[in-house]
Amino acid sequence: QVRLVESGGGLVQAGGSLRLSCAASGGTFSNYDIGWFRQAPGKERELVARVRRNGAIKHYADSVKGRFTISRDNAKSTVYLQMGSLKPEDTAVYYCAASLGISTFDPNDYEYWGQGTQVTVAT
Repeated sequence: QVRLVESGGGLVQAGGSLRLSCAASGGTFSNYDIGWFRQAPGKERELVARVRRNGAIKHYADSVKGRFTISRDNAKSTVYLQMGSLKPEDTAVYYCAASLGISTFDPNDYEYWGQGTQVTVAT
């Protein structure tokens, strides 16, 4: 069983940048696809980006393409989400999640979740 811990959230001005980290422990990290999700108040949880276990295949939500970059370092059991050109609509709790099977944009594909980190983008 893998344990995930997110960090790096905070308050940032619109147009600014943040880098989120997701540190994993307790499992063989390279066996998992990792997704970054977010959930804003009153909205459903949505996939922001995901990276396959070998790091070579990545997918992004249309809303963040060109602004966010997902990467992973299997040696450090960590996945990063570099967020740039942030907008107020990016405000949400951001979660990382791990999938041992085939992952898609569906949160139900992911077995393990972190506790989340708040990102707030001010105008």
